[in-house]
Amino acid sequence: MALTDRLKRGVVGRPIGSDRLGETLLPKRVALPVFASDALSSVSYATEEILLVLSLGGLAFYHISPWLAGAVIVLMLTVVASYRQNVHAYPSGGGDYEVVSTNLGPRAGLLVASALLVDYVLTVAVSVSAGVANLTSAVTGLAPHRVLIAVVIVIVLTMMNLRGVRESGSAFAIPTYGFVAGVFVMIVTGLVQTAVGHTPRAESAGYKVVAEHDYAGFALAFLVLRAFASGCTALTGVEAISNGVPAFRKPKSRNAATTLLMMGILAVTMFAGVSALALISHVHVAEHTADLIGAHGDQPTVITQVAAAVFGHGSPGFVYIATVTTLILMLAANTAFNGFPVLGSILARDGYLPRQLHTRGDRLAYSNGIVLLASFAVLLIIVFHAQVTQLIQLYILGVFISFTLSQTGMVRHWARILRSDAPAAADPAGRRRIRRSQTINFLGACMTGTVLVLVLVTKFTHGAWIVCLAIPIIFLGMRGIRGHYDRVAVELTPEPGPPTLPSRIRAVVLVSKIHAPTLRALAYAKASRPHSLVALTVAVDQADADRLRATWDERGITIDLVVLASPYREVTRPVLEYVARIRRESPRDVVAVYVPEYVVGHWWEHLLHNQSALRLKARLLFQPGVMVTSVPWQLASSTRVEQRLERTGAGAVRRGRSALPAVSAQPGSAPARVGAEPGSAGPGSTGSGSAGSGSTGSGSAGTAVEATPAGTTPSPTERE
Repeated sequence: MALTDRLKRGVVGRPIGSDRLGETLLPKRVALPVFASDALSSVSYATEEILLVLSLGGLAFYHISPWLAGAVIVLMLTVVASYRQNVHAYPSGGGDYEVVSTNLGPRAGLLVASALLVDYVLTVAVSVSAGVANLTSAVTGLAPHRVLIAVVIVIVLTMMNLRGVRESGSAFAIPTYGFVAGVFVMIVTGLVQTAVGHTPRAESAGYKVVAEHDYAGFALAFLVLRAFASGCTALTGVEAISNGVPAFRKPKSRNAATTLLMMGILAVTMFAGVSALALISHVHVAEHTADLIGAHGDQPTVITQVAAAVFGHGSPGFVYIATVTTLILMLAANTAFNGFPVLGSILARDGYLPRQLHTRGDRLAYSNGIVLLASFAVLLIIVFHAQVTQLIQLYILGVFISFTLSQTGMVRHWARILRSDAPAAADPAGRRRIRRSQTINFLGACMTGTVLVLVLVTKFTHGAWIVCLAIPIIFLGMRGIRGHYDRVAVELTPEPGPPTLPSRIRAVVLVSKIHAPTLRALAYAKASRPHSLVALTVAVDQADADRLRATWDERGITIDLVVLASPYREVTRPVLEYVARIRRESPRDVVAVYVPEYVVGHWWEHLLHNQSALRLKARLLFQPGVMVTSVPWQLASSTRVEQRLERTGAGAVRRGRSALPAVSAQPGSAPARVGAEPGSAGPGSTGSGSAGSGSTGSGSAGTAVEATPAGTTPSPTERE
């Protein structure tokens, strides 16, 4: 097995057959950490985001935070209830994109898809950066290396997800459940301490916060709304389950709805508990450390301060909370690693993204989507230096666009059912259920639409403008991709009737010197019985051209050898001009260009050749009426690699994927002599002896050879 194959197997694991796709489906206990880690992890920073904004007005504004937390909880419960309707109505996995496309039109659906793609990338960047921030709060010595740590974490998550949804979900289950258990123990312990008179006190309780401005009237209202919008980060990830319904075991919709309800209950309870303990223990934070009088160094996160107040700084409880919080924040990115590839696959299926994103990898995961997501997330982390306070300003705008349009689409969905002849609409009890669902979705649309406006207004100048710019760019890009695919489909549509045959086939074999690959190409071209056949060489050096002509005559090759002068030592341009001249003289003829080349077994062998044939082939492909055929000659190094692959079973897999028959015999067999009779197989051929077999192998006349085998290195057109 090649080194690259060994590395791939070590990272990704052995391939899984398509017939085992059902084995990768998730039970609810595994689906919860896979799809809900983002929503659950937001508990660790949603409270902090509210307090950071309120601190701009000073500590006196902290008394507003319970009301804002309550508003966030009401919004979260409404959104969870709304998405339970989505899960039952659209279980195919299209999620918000499918709901909006079906009910509001394809353009609105594409807008939602653009917003979700941006949000998934930001989910990875924000979650990993928040995890690193929590880690550096506990281990301050790591703070200078936060960008490197964040990038490494993204790479590790990528490799884990490439191994498959089920395997990555099982690995993430323990940290997720550990975080939930730890936070509940902390909340209960803190509330019990408060009840018995031992109120927890945070290390920042004695710090003073300097107000940046005096807020009153409209400015105060704007500050409160901005704090509420920041607290709405607790809702990120709620939509992930509706996009991942196909990954659940049957009954898919019911299991997904149950998991969504469990996630909502856990997230609301933990968010309320952490917010309460932060106020009880008098946690003080500020957007800028300089405004926090008494603080030394970077200020710790809210959840670590609460843990220190409840359990004591450095205690096992504190270390446990800091550890599982760091893990859950890092693993929260896994929600995006499951949502982004699925959405990308659906968009690719519909022609809005490159079709490679619709292909499953060896482990039945959408590998290309996973790698693409990781690449964009790493770019954001590097550009914003893994700073949560900067990345968070870009966050949640995309997700609230999808929330609002999705719930609006669901309102229209229920209205359409009520107007239809569906059995549920004919039954009075069924109509009441539909009306109830429609009301829930209507409330969700109104509330999320209001928050969307608030987020857009309050965060636009703080970085949300980047998202407002990115979403239209992605939208237009996807429309452009769809337009390209549509144009290609029209161009590829065949005309009615049988295919039109060319008048003649004019064969041209590229030659640089007389060696085995050249003779094989000449024999194969002759065996295909074209109407005319010439050998073509470019005289970069006249002395070499004269020696080639002399050798040609000595071997008695009767095929015409055309020598093209090249005073400027170019190879590609003279060949292209020669082929173009043939096409101008006979527009209805097809020119078949045969390129002899040999196959090497090692990557470093490619570096020893100038690859001129590859460049020439690439240019010839743009010429209308020109067919390019590669005639490979396997060198000994490629034979040894193939034998190793066959011994490990990889060779059989590779051969099974190729639909192209072999053109030549095993390396080392005697090359065919190109005989004197035009169009004959050529005397002395060591082929099978059948009519039209002029090559030295099993390839028969008329065999189509389109693709160059992996590892081929151009030889005959090189000047070695």
